[in-house]
Amino acid sequence: MTEISSSEPKDATASVIAQQTAMRNVLPFSDTRDFDDAARGFLGTIENAEIANPQGRTVWSLKPYGFLSAEEAPPTVNPSLWRQSRLNMQHGLFEVVPGVYQVRGLDIANMTLIEGDSGVIVVDTLTSIEGARAALDLYFRHRGQKPVAAVIFTHTHTDHWGGARGVLEEDALATGRVPIIAPNLFMEHAVSENIIAGPAMLRRAQYQFGPLLAKGPRGQVDCGLGKSMAAGSVALLRPTDLIMATGDRRVIDGVEFEFQMAPNSEAPAEMHFFISRYRLLNLAENCTHNFHNLLPFRGADVRDALAWSKYLNEALQLWDGKAEAMCGQHHWPVWGRERIGTMIRQQRDLYKFAHDQTIRLMNHGLTAAEIAETIRLPASLEGAWHGRGYYGHIRHNVKAIYQKYLGWYDANPVNLDPLPPVESGKKYVEYMGGAEAILARARNDFAKGEFRFVAQALGHLVFAEPDNAAARGLLADTLEQLGYAAESATWRNAYLFGAQELRQGMPKVPARPPMPRETLAALRTEQLWDVLGIRLNGPKAEGKHIVLNWTFSDTGETFVLNLENCALTYIEGVQADNADAGFTLARVTLDEVIAKLTSFPEAVAAGKVKLSGNPMKLAELMGLMDEFPRMFEIVEPKRAVVG
Repeated sequence: MTEISSSEPKDATASVIAQQTAMRNVLPFSDTRDFDDAARGFLGTIENAEIANPQGRTVWSLKPYGFLSAEEAPPTVNPSLWRQSRLNMQHGLFEVVPGVYQVRGLDIANMTLIEGDSGVIVVDTLTSIEGARAALDLYFRHRGQKPVAAVIFTHTHTDHWGGARGVLEEDALATGRVPIIAPNLFMEHAVSENIIAGPAMLRRAQYQFGPLLAKGPRGQVDCGLGKSMAAGSVALLRPTDLIMATGDRRVIDGVEFEFQMAPNSEAPAEMHFFISRYRLLNLAENCTHNFHNLLPFRGADVRDALAWSKYLNEALQLWDGKAEAMCGQHHWPVWGRERIGTMIRQQRDLYKFAHDQTIRLMNHGLTAAEIAETIRLPASLEGAWHGRGYYGHIRHNVKAIYQKYLGWYDANPVNLDPLPPVESGKKYVEYMGGAEAILARARNDFAKGEFRFVAQALGHLVFAEPDNAAARGLLADTLEQLGYAAESATWRNAYLFGAQELRQGMPKVPARPPMPRETLAALRTEQLWDVLGIRLNGPKAEGKHIVLNWTFSDTGETFVLNLENCALTYIEGVQADNADAGFTLARVTLDEVIAKLTSFPEAVAAGKVKLSGNPMKLAELMGLMDEFPRMFEIVEPKRAVVG
């Protein structure tokens, strides 16, 4: 019988140790080429990759990961994941080829620096402004001071654009003299993925990335793509130049780039490029040293595995045999035409296999869970280190493919309208003979290593009786063992963070800061109204009808904002004759209000807003808005009533 009272992490059980040993015996650990490649071209680094913000707070450091210096994996970490975690410890400035450099290990993502005739082109700017500045300074220290000739965003995820403000000076932003290049529809998707659904995604991301777990052999060791997300300042800058089609070219500071569009692959807006001057291929985040996510735990649109595979096939058609080096925006490069071609073909076939075999089994009538239990990668892909599921995993990627084609419903009417977790949990507990009967059976199955079902059964008990300490403790122990065995870093983080919250409750975190003014300025006004609309509390708005006219003096835009039928809509380019109130102001003033740099009454008092009608109608509308919590329960019932 397991000890359930302690809130501290436990040892790995015998069944988990046996699983770790089995994996160590079947994978090609004698192949150490990745370690050679990860260290190749090293020029220098920052001690412990430690970066602080202007107030002295550490926003990134690899010092807590010093335990990864041990070559042998401890029993509490899957040995394959331990290997990947050690590879991701390489940090600093690296030469890919003369003229092309990467800063790796100062964030979860890479910054790629391409030297032009007189300056440097920065490809992806990491998550934080502080990290981007540190990365660029490291490059300058070893390659000399150069002007930034352009910034390229390969795709829409925050770790690739959040630090842009750290590589562009004020005058460059004000004058627009430095182009910011991105794939078509970058802004639309950067906003929808990171802002509209941001509050829920950020909470779920705590489970995916494990930032609130202790770093160590019984805690967070990696994220698969890199260590974790940086904790610094983030700002979204609007691109000034969009790449529209495969084959588009740009000559930037004398260097010609040939682009390939890859929408709806790893990101909804993503692109690759080839530079003939350096014989360099960059496949952004679509060909990395792991099986990527088709649906990350934080949430996103389901990614198109078939399209992903086709883009890699197209890249082979365009550039196979031309590139001497291939780098991505995570992990380490690959050199040599043969190895580059092999990796792209294996990655191509990894996504095609997952797609086609999921659909084949789906068309035989298997459900998502049954497909995950049935599918096995072919030996040629199973043995390729870069095909291992450190970030995505075949067992959850096939479920994403199923969801993309058939949705959440498996067609069994039993699952059409099930009771929600609390209500169903209470019935399960009743049907299973009560809490003590469940705990007795769960302890026996825990001892046998049957952790997956133990977690399911105890999950029902915790939702039925959230204050049952024995149930919480045993479920935490169970999730912990599942985490220890997981090869996927995201699975490990999710299991271990769930265990931590069951033992200790939700962590106390500071309130969410206001959206940065730079990010607000990058949003179109329509996008601001969309963000406002998702905050409207429908039940509170029952029976209300509010019409507001808006005129923005600096952009020349006009809008009618309309609350009706508990929905907030808008029309651009018109004004309503029956408006309850009207507001004329600069769009920048609205940004300052939203960023909480001023208040609406203060802006009115300062003469920055002209009013007509009944301005209290705006206050009435804003009184109907929800403030989203930074934290909400996941492994136990919601304590607050939401309606």
